[in-house]
Amino acid sequence: MKKLNVILVYNKEEDKILMCKREKEPYKGKFNLVGGKVEQGEDELHAAYRELQEETGITKEDIKLTNLMNFEYKMQDMELEVYVGKLDKEKKVVEEINKLYWIDKKDNFFDVEKFAGEGNIGHMMRQVELYKDELF
Repeated sequence: MKKLNVILVYNKEEDKILMCKREKEPYKGKFNLVGGKVEQGEDELHAAYRELQEETGITKEDIKLTNLMNFEYKMQDMELEVYVGKLDKEKKVVEEINKLYWIDKKDNFFDVEKFAGEGNIGHMMRQVELYKDELF
């Protein structure tokens, strides 16, 4: 089973989420969370920090990530690991491939015309809101 990760990165004020605009399929042209592939034998948390740094320039020193949930997609033979964290200070992000944007957390993340993931990002955001005192 292949493993992927996505990371919900909140700014210091917890009012914006860092997202990328997909340059290729799947979800080309839509906003998505940053993340990527977990390499064979790689520690999952290490993979989340590695992908975050590669795609944004944000390092382990800038943010503490917590595994929020995992989704298992049986038909695709894939597991998606969801991490969340809040920056402890302002951080300039560095784009790798996809352009990065800070999106207001009040946006409708269930809007499948604008956001990737068939509404899953909205579900993830609601889970963070339920447990934010424990997560941050």
